[in-house]
Amino acid sequence: KTTLALFSTEKGLTGPPLHTVNYASQDHDSLEPLIADFLQHTQAQPLAACLGVAGPVAQQQAQITNLPWQISAAAISQRFHIPTTLLINDLQAVAVAVPHLTPSQLGAINAGQPLPNGTMAIIAPGTGLGVSSLIWTGAGYQACASEGGHSAFSPRTPLEIELLQHLQQFHDHVSFERLCSGRFLPGIYDFLREREKYDEPSWLRADLAQAHDRTPLIISTALAGQADICVATLNLFVQILATMVGNIAVTLLPTGGIFLGGGISARIFQRLQQPDFFRTIINKGRFSDLLASMPIHTILDTQAGLYGAAITAIRTIERP
Repeated sequence: KTTLALFSTEKGLTGPPLHTVNYASQDHDSLEPLIADFLQHTQAQPLAACLGVAGPVAQQQAQITNLPWQISAAAISQRFHIPTTLLINDLQAVAVAVPHLTPSQLGAINAGQPLPNGTMAIIAPGTGLGVSSLIWTGAGYQACASEGGHSAFSPRTPLEIELLQHLQQFHDHVSFERLCSGRFLPGIYDFLREREKYDEPSWLRADLAQAHDRTPLIISTALAGQADICVATLNLFVQILATMVGNIAVTLLPTGGIFLGGGISARIFQRLQQPDFFRTIINKGRFSDLLASMPIHTILDTQAGLYGAAITAIRTIERP
């Protein structure tokens, strides 16, 4: 989906939006008609805009990873008469928001021992798998974009090795995003079903056949414990996500904390609190004690990226 919101500079960096509209992204050929509809709906003339986009940004242009959209900040500014328009990666937008999040917006997985001004890592399984970081500059935190979700899947168990071999039949490059994202979670389900280790109840088969998006149904069924195949799918998803988080932890050394974003993390927060998730994250041999000291939280507010984009835009207005 695409979420557009209007913020007031008078409300401060984390004030609530004045208006918010959600759009189904796949129903549109480009972003600009959505902006036009939003501005007509709100009758607003923004002083600045910032768009957190799901894809790499180069010279203020972006090709969206999972949509046929090409976005240009300059073209948006010109068409809609917005003095300043910025494009940033969507996980970079979440990173900007992290230092402003309140305890009520976070759920603890490991309290840890955060170091002052320590690097922070953000890993977010949503439609895709986003990764970003916050680096202390001496004057504040700088949000850094990444495409770490497309790093190669590294299986740890015989089952995961079999899963990799299964996916290599269809993809030259099997990334963590191919498994740890809402778009591809059903692939884990299909793999387990084809192995014929789990029965697929007839009611579940019928519901999945009618579902526009199978992921929410698989997750809700797993959380309710209603079908072993869904429980096994979610368990495997969680273990692979934990491996990814551990890999990022030894890569970035986020002594300031690890933050799990994205809609899926918030939805399965109670599952992530189970001990096996943390144990897999810190299963890094001689570095296990170091990882065990790092705080790990789930971002429960799924609008964090929206706030991060707003903060970025407001700062351009307030900058002398």
